[in-house]
Amino acid sequence: MKIKTDIEQKDFLTIKEASKWASEFLNREITENNISYLISYGKINKYNNNGAVLVSINELKRYYEENVLKKEKIIKEKLGKDINWELSFDWIPERERTKHVHRLHPYKGKFIPQLVEYFLKRYFKEGDIVLDPFVGSGTTLIQANEMNIHSIGIDISEFNTIITEVKFANVNLGELQRKINEILKSLKIYEENNHILEFEKELRQQLEQFNKVNFPSPEFKKEFREGKITKEYLVEKQNEFLQIYQELIQKHSISLSQENGNSFLDKWYIPSVREEAQKILDIIKSIKDENIKKTLMVILSRTVRSVRATTHMDLDRLKEPQYTPYYCYKHFKICKPVFSLIPTFKKYANDTVKRLAEYKNLKTNAFQEVLTGDSRTINIFEEVKKKNEEFYKLLKDRKITGIFTSPPYVGQIDYHEQHAYAYELFGIKRRDELEIGPLYKGKGKEARESYIEGITQVLKNSLKYMIENPTIIIVANDEYNLYPEIAQRSGLKIVEEYKRPVLNRTSRDKNAYYESVFVMKRE
Repeated sequence: MKIKTDIEQKDFLTIKEASKWASEFLNREITENNISYLISYGKINKYNNNGAVLVSINELKRYYEENVLKKEKIIKEKLGKDINWELSFDWIPERERTKHVHRLHPYKGKFIPQLVEYFLKRYFKEGDIVLDPFVGSGTTLIQANEMNIHSIGIDISEFNTIITEVKFANVNLGELQRKINEILKSLKIYEENNHILEFEKELRQQLEQFNKVNFPSPEFKKEFREGKITKEYLVEKQNEFLQIYQELIQKHSISLSQENGNSFLDKWYIPSVREEAQKILDIIKSIKDENIKKTLMVILSRTVRSVRATTHMDLDRLKEPQYTPYYCYKHFKICKPVFSLIPTFKKYANDTVKRLAEYKNLKTNAFQEVLTGDSRTINIFEEVKKKNEEFYKLLKDRKITGIFTSPPYVGQIDYHEQHAYAYELFGIKRRDELEIGPLYKGKGKEARESYIEGITQVLKNSLKYMIENPTIIIVANDEYNLYPEIAQRSGLKIVEEYKRPVLNRTSRDKNAYYESVFVMKRE
């Protein structure tokens, strides 16, 4: 008979004890922050004992049984028995899935570094050269370098290659910090001479007080989850604060929208934010050091993405501009549009310096190069030669060992459009027409045939620069079973297929699914 531990015999636990208990109960790491999140969002109750915060072990157990274990059981039944569950990496804390430079800039459709590590360890060794012909935000290149594997990435999107290059560039962090301080000083002067600062301060104070009275946390969140809050109440409170907001807008003479509204930046940004972004951009343009210039571009882009005039729930999928306060289903209170990007820019700038420093300490001497171009036709040797003669000589001698990549999924993402704000802000040329399998082309028969041909051309072109028997590893959500034909047309055969469950989703659609990891060899 199992003897209960001291913790199991208690009715109530401290947050630290609850973290330990939950980790053992679920057989994965559950942090104190995870427990605090459950309390703050009204998923479990908080109890006080002489100033100490306690939780009920019975409530905690019931929550995990009903919302975690039950869900996992359903997922396992849905996805089937031949799933490689170890490839879900769902036990990996979020901070590890987005470690160091992997969170330098948001990017739809990227895979987690642990997946790259798993397969590189299995099929590659130190000194090999791995190619990612759909490099995206550079996860393959970053992890390959940590393992002392040389790497080349290619992408049709110039902004994608900028994000990747910044992650591994040898940036002078001291000089970068000086430029950041220069920008912040310039913005402070601008802010002090601008009425936005006073308006934002007054608006924030009014909003905090309003939310405190009408949406007390965690009590309100708990009632909301229990269905005790009507939609009419939310609309009533939203309209109530809207009156306060409009009075402040008139008092401080705030402009809410651009005069013409034709461009992306006109439509999705409040004028004061546009002005601040332009001031930062003017400073960036004057910088001669390309590494620092591109790093600041990525910081500004990340900032600009976060301050679009939309609701927090629609940040990934823009619907209509939001210039007024609104009830936020993500934060369970009234939220407002952003009128100044300065706090966000400062936060992301500090975060970027920290993450670059972390990765700098992990980097090996392995070569890394990222190329902007069409993977169907690009001359890899010649393009690497233009950027790094030493790597070119090694590449010509050894050739590429294999591929680890995740191509676009059919009709799922418009890769240029996801960074539309950056292309317009920086004046970067878009090549949407060269994307393979974009969302705007749909998922019909013609789109699928075009996709098969596009991926086939990429593989055929890549094989020209590879060893005699390379290893090709492709991560794909192959819902239309296209990859057997892609392999056959490319002169390859699928020698192994892993079915990987995708459980940790960052988008609003959190339905679990599986994606295939195909391992291919020459016929």
